[in-house]
Amino acid sequence: MNAGLLLLLVSGTLGAVSPLNYLFGTVPKDEYDWKIVGGSDAPEGAYPYQVSLRSFGSHNCGGSIIDATTVMTAAHCVTGSNPSYLRVVAGSNKLNSGGVTYEIESIRAHTEYDSWRFTNDIALLKLKTPISFTDKVKAVDLESEYLGAEVDCVLSGWGRLNYPGSLPNNLQHIDLKTITSEDCAKLLNHDSVDRTHICTLTKAGEGACHGDSGGPLVANKQIGIVSFGRPCAKGYPDAFTRVSAFTEWIEENRH
Repeated sequence: MNAGLLLLLVSGTLGAVSPLNYLFGTVPKDEYDWKIVGGSDAPEGAYPYQVSLRSFGSHNCGGSIIDATTVMTAAHCVTGSNPSYLRVVAGSNKLNSGGVTYEIESIRAHTEYDSWRFTNDIALLKLKTPISFTDKVKAVDLESEYLGAEVDCVLSGWGRLNYPGSLPNNLQHIDLKTITSEDCAKLLNHDSVDRTHICTLTKAGEGACHGDSGGPLVANKQIGIVSFGRPCAKGYPDAFTRVSAFTEWIEENRH
């Protein structure tokens, strides 16, 4: 299974590794096959907005349903991709069974997405046919207010439980807590972190990893989209695209 791409932030003179290196295979597969660390199996139907974004049939990234014809994910998950090779699967906690598959009509990635500075990492996927909503398939509400530190939130996604480790078939979830953008920038030693990002940090051994990319961070409403961090749950913050910073962009591009 080709797990998705949580962007790798490298300290020192190496700078940031371009996601293009992952997309075109110049970084070994094991370098990006990671996901939620320290989480647990999610209850069936607990995250009805969660989808699996598949590339050539394999899970690539997470995403969230924001209306019947629109899925939100990270730009780095889809930049350079052909919509005909991608599918969205909704309505199942398991990667190997269940759910309904939807074809993608178009990809609307932010035109100012910067793969080196990890900014504007957001994209909308327009589906060819509307999603059928059920108890296990629903849209998520989007946060429009700026939230600060100490906000309790939950992250969901599929993938390795540790690195190196096995790939779980069941959707994972974990409770996290936000920190300030200023503290996030200092701890990551990355000056691109600003008010268009929202970050979480609880403790070493808990956090997001590759394959959670594009997935939803939720505190009643969706507040973030998994973007980048230092691998992997080593006590550094995870950085997310802040949904409230892109309210106007989302509204302009979802219709």
